[in-house]
Amino acid sequence: MVPPKIASMADITEHKRTEEELRESEARYRCLVENARDAIFTIASDGSVGSLNPAFETITGWSRADWLSKPFGPIIHPEDLPLAMEVFRRVFLQGETPPLFELRLLSKSGNYVVGEFTITPQRQNDKVVSALGIARDITERKRTEQALRLTEEQLLQAQKMEAVGKLAGGVAHDFNNLLTIITGYSQLLLRNLGPSDPLRAEIEEIKKAGERAGSLTQQLLAFSRRQVLLPKVLDLNAVVGSMGGMLQRLLGEDIHLVAALDHTLGPVRADPGQLEQVIMNLVVNARDAMPQGGKLTIETTNVEIKDMYHHGQVVVPGRYAMLAVSDNGCGMDAMTKSHLFEPFFTTKGLGMGTGLGLSTVYGIIRQSGGYVFAYSELGQGSTFKVYVPRVEDAIEALALGLPLPELPQGTETILLVEDEPGVRALVRDTLRLQGYTVLEARHGIEALMIGTQETGVIHLLLTDVVMPQMGGREVADRLLAARSDLRVLYMSGYTENAVVHRGVLNPGTAFLQKPFTPDLLVYKVREVLDAERG
Repeated sequence: MVPPKIASMADITEHKRTEEELRESEARYRCLVENARDAIFTIASDGSVGSLNPAFETITGWSRADWLSKPFGPIIHPEDLPLAMEVFRRVFLQGETPPLFELRLLSKSGNYVVGEFTITPQRQNDKVVSALGIARDITERKRTEQALRLTEEQLLQAQKMEAVGKLAGGVAHDFNNLLTIITGYSQLLLRNLGPSDPLRAEIEEIKKAGERAGSLTQQLLAFSRRQVLLPKVLDLNAVVGSMGGMLQRLLGEDIHLVAALDHTLGPVRADPGQLEQVIMNLVVNARDAMPQGGKLTIETTNVEIKDMYHHGQVVVPGRYAMLAVSDNGCGMDAMTKSHLFEPFFTTKGLGMGTGLGLSTVYGIIRQSGGYVFAYSELGQGSTFKVYVPRVEDAIEALALGLPLPELPQGTETILLVEDEPGVRALVRDTLRLQGYTVLEARHGIEALMIGTQETGVIHLLLTDVVMPQMGGREVADRLLAARSDLRVLYMSGYTENAVVHRGVLNPGTAFLQKPFTPDLLVYKVREVLDAERG
């Protein structure tokens, strides 16, 4: 039998060893908690914070003194409060351990950080008295996921717009051939009719309708980025200023037009006519959003974009001239904004609009190397911001439209290559009326045969660009190899080809855009024949 005194000493020794082990264990756990990268905290059943580790302060900026014995709720994002309340109920009332969940917490700097949380109930006498929480900072992960999601959405949108653009461009190409025939023969008929002829009014209406339809196909080509652009270095402020009177008349008396132009604005390279079309379409869109009147502001300024992501789009960082058109009209909802630049999408009533205005803006600006961003809140108005790359060249004045001189004549020989019979017949008849000798070919192979068999001089090759069997560029290259003095004039209503690279005319390339009138054809042919060789 162990003496009581010895037994008591053994008990004390065991007790001290246990206490030492507990102290060591507590020190290890405290070291883990204090040095953990995740935020660790406890919450009492009344919602107040019991303890915090240093990582909580590192992540949120809030110190222990800021939150000890205070409720946790005020730093939770308002949209996340219902989830936080549900977690609190499950932990303290049902004693459950909820699965992983995310909350946004307001940091001391005023920004929100995103935490991934686990909460475990802590019991005493089978009653939940507190909860242990662990939060991992996933803010950067969420930003990366959001950027990836935006990129994927942008890619899908770009693919959709590209598919619709190809369809629109193909339709416009086919219609341009038909419209060339309609407007061309209308003009030829009008030449032979006197001012009082009863048929003149009807034919003029046919011609006008063809011209209006031609403007629609040009808008389709603009959206599909297949329209021929003739860019020059220009002052965006000068373009806006030259349109001031016309824009005010367009807006009417109920809309106040304000221009806030940055006089240090850098020059841009763009097609002046197409840029005017962009401004006109944006102003008309703003006007229609203010049927009861309002205020429309046109603003310009220099902008430098430094990030690849800008307002949900992947962009090329650089220096831009920005044009903004703002209104205080009805604004747009999210659904409308998601379809904004799609062709034929419109919120206007039947017959009130074509749905091509903003899609034309999108196509022209993207083809010019720029970007369009839309900002809008329902009931608050809208702002469209157009970004065009800046250049450092000297500013050129806008080209002034001059009246066309009398129709020129000619005696040269022209080889005409066109696969569309109606267009071919119109061009042939028009040129023969002006004195030219016209050799006809239905396709490229036939043109090469004529070029080989013809013993006389062929002064000009007038060829369509996109044809079956052989394109116009190849026909020209092969004929030029044998006839180095041959002049070449391309014509097309569809410019996705080697002649018009990305919609911008290559230097030295003579081009006639369909649909064209007989008069424009005659002027262009004479211009190419008379041009000095470089």
